[in-house]
Amino acid sequence: MFDEFAGLSPSYHGLSHSNLGAEGKLWPCEDPEREDGTVVLFDESFPSGRGRLVPAEFAPPAELPDAEYPMILTTGRLLEHWHTGTMTRRSTALDAIEGEPHADMHPEDMRRLGLNEEDWIAVTSRRGSITLKVRGSGAPGLGAIFIPFCWREAAANVLTNDALDPFGKIPEFKFCAVRVERAHDGADVESAAE
Repeated sequence: MFDEFAGLSPSYHGLSHSNLGAEGKLWPCEDPEREDGTVVLFDESFPSGRGRLVPAEFAPPAELPDAEYPMILTTGRLLEHWHTGTMTRRSTALDAIEGEPHADMHPEDMRRLGLNEEDWIAVTSRRGSITLKVRGSGAPGLGAIFIPFCWREAAANVLTNDALDPFGKIPEFKFCAVRVERAHDGADVESAAE
């Protein structure tokens, strides 16, 4: 399938599993057999002749952790499920790998809250609450929890903040303050899905 895809897509022309190797190629890659691709795109000029660079100043999030909501929630994708999972969750193979809602939390935060792998937790923000299982992972970092947004049974955006960026008008769906508590079981997930 990849060979057919590469043959039909000009941007992928000449790519194959053998010349991608373990590390892949950088795009664009004029000669995948002999080079790794373009390291810096537009290093001397832009296609239109001029690039428009706009300085940006740091802006803090609209909502920071506090005593009532002491942890940071971040949301994102999973390797197995694209975006909201409307297509990938229908795949039996992918659903067998990642088939139920979960949150990733730093093991030290789990110990502090008395949580074990696969315990049910309630994650609550100023906007709502969801129930799902927890897994230990160093990736979110201390004081943070990560929830993929592909689970309609435990929809992460029930929790997130829809405050808009003043310039781009992009909602702040990737960062908000939450509270994490042990939940008794998964009954809340079933009732939320109904």
